[in-house]
Amino acid sequence: MARQITAIRMSPGGTAHEHIIHLWWTDQVSGATGNSTRAELVTWIEYQYGRAYTSDTAGRRTEVAVVTPARGEKYLRTHADGVWTNNLLALPRR
Repeated sequence: MARQITAIRMSPGGTAHEHIIHLWWTDQVSGATGNSTRAELVTWIEYQYGRAYTSDTAGRRTEVAVVTPARGEKYLRTHADGVWTNNLLALPRR
């Protein structure tokens, strides 16, 4: 199952990936839409083998991966061709 991440919410005053607290998505199989907290989506990816991605206007997909920092909570970031990218931060805010 794959979910396209379509929008994000940041914590007040936050600007980095670590500050994304909520994500909106569309399930690419069923067409269902929904939203999840960062923690819920991290758990879904890690333990339920879910896949998430962003898509740009040209239709190029960038996979969403879980980052486990040395300190602090796990967070999400896009990863393409071996490089961490900022695609999530470019999404609309809610």
